[in-house]
Amino acid sequence: MSSNAKAFPVSWDQFHRDCKALAWRLAGPGKDGPEWTAIVAITRGGLVPAAIIARELGIRNIETVGIASYHEYKDQGELDVIKGISEEMVEADGGRGVLVIDDLTDTGATAKKVREMLPNAHIATVYAKPKGVPLTDTFVTEVSQDTWIYFPWDMEMSYVEPISGLKDG
Repeated sequence: MSSNAKAFPVSWDQFHRDCKALAWRLAGPGKDGPEWTAIVAITRGGLVPAAIIARELGIRNIETVGIASYHEYKDQGELDVIKGISEEMVEADGGRGVLVIDDLTDTGATAKKVREMLPNAHIATVYAKPKGVPLTDTFVTEVSQDTWIYFPWDMEMSYVEPISGLKDG
């Protein structure tokens, strides 16, 4: 995280609410919503939202794709496909009816890589930054490009300085 980045800590409760909000958007209006046949979770960040969305939408066919883009939780570097998507899913009309779920789209590089694998899939993220928005079909909350989101699985209880940088006391 650069020294100019804004910190955006997200609690488990908030993340769960945001994932449910994403599920509502993906459910569509009434019974005329899209027919989702499967979920592809982008590991690792997409695992938790994929589980919540799968439950809410009644989807049991869940696949993963492993793409590493952040190195040592600091810088976004070259993409590394660690685990690809099953051939069966790729061959099924390019992923039509498949939800690709991730926690965040930052630059959109990961979404672009997955779109190459599943051109007809629907990419949904909980959070989106401006550079990633054009590559995402559905998201819940947009944050500025210079925001660093601290997900609940990345945090422990500790003191955080106020935004102004002034210490209490």
